[in-house]
Amino acid sequence: MDLSLYCQSNLLYTQESLSKYQPGGYHPVNLGDTFENDRYKIHHKLGWGGFSTVWLAKDRDRNQWVSLKIMTANSSISRELENLKFLERQSRRGLSSDYVVQLLDAFPHKGPNGVHQCLVFELLGPSVDKVLSDYHESHDKLYPETVLRVSTQILKAVKFIHSVGMCHGDISGRNIAFTCTHLSKQTEEQLFDVLGFPEIEPLERIDGTPLGNELPAQLIKAAEWTEWIDEDDEDIRLLDFGESFYQGQEPQKLAQPGSLRVPETIFTDCFDYRVDLWRTGCMIYSFLFTTWPFWYLGEDEVLIFQMVGFVERLPAEWEPKWESMQMASSHNLELEEGNKTDPTYRIVANFARRLWNLEA
Repeated sequence: MDLSLYCQSNLLYTQESLSKYQPGGYHPVNLGDTFENDRYKIHHKLGWGGFSTVWLAKDRDRNQWVSLKIMTANSSISRELENLKFLERQSRRGLSSDYVVQLLDAFPHKGPNGVHQCLVFELLGPSVDKVLSDYHESHDKLYPETVLRVSTQILKAVKFIHSVGMCHGDISGRNIAFTCTHLSKQTEEQLFDVLGFPEIEPLERIDGTPLGNELPAQLIKAAEWTEWIDEDDEDIRLLDFGESFYQGQEPQKLAQPGSLRVPETIFTDCFDYRVDLWRTGCMIYSFLFTTWPFWYLGEDEVLIFQMVGFVERLPAEWEPKWESMQMASSHNLELEEGNKTDPTYRIVANFARRLWNLEA
């Protein structure tokens, strides 16, 4: 889509891509829109992803704030909904007791770009990625008690998911968020004081041509949670089960951010539910140090070298491939000492080795 055809605004370039507003893509949403016979009214945008946009809505029936996730029309047969329903059936006490996001409602919605699956969740606070990034920028760290608590909670969530024969498949800081229990029944102004008031720009063509109905009438900046301070008091929830799979029905490929790549997907052609263990170990490290244990710079051998420096040894059957990767590398690989003198680092490294042994 040629953005130069529209009246210029920073929001044109910093929010979800307008090119996704087409048949099969995003549903156009404006503040004040309602869904499901006026039950859910839109008040703010919470975020977006490749297959959905997420909105702050007020649930008229429950009289509380909720999160409304609207899938793209071409993904309306929602694997995420199926996975959440399965987990709900397996849970005796409700998903939230196992630190998995609570699904409150689901319904289809017909719009100009197709039929969209809508998922209603409990309102959650900022993602772990957002909170840790703020701590990292201010050169601060979470309290040890908070690290222990959220680490325990993510381990319990993963244990529950694995115990019923499923794998999450995409554990990351963007797919873990803090609960927002103290704000779910507050007034709009009280809530906006924490997440920021909506910043809106009209979407208009420079030549004055009317917009097609596939596009929203306004650009809305996603909430930034500018005054959030409650990570020490709130629990965490594991969310986004769109990449999840049943044990024994592993997909051919796994969606992975570079820095969170799981080693067996580099060294072998197969993987199983234990990929969650590696990703959980990376998350616990990030809770402690507000950064990732490994950085992906575009080459597998550099990433693996960091892993070897951290966990000390590879499974014997992987060694030949690792040796060939080193020989082919254009880098003079040297271990960085970094945090290795930090006693906390050594504790985390020992924990990571235990997870590695569980995977191998």
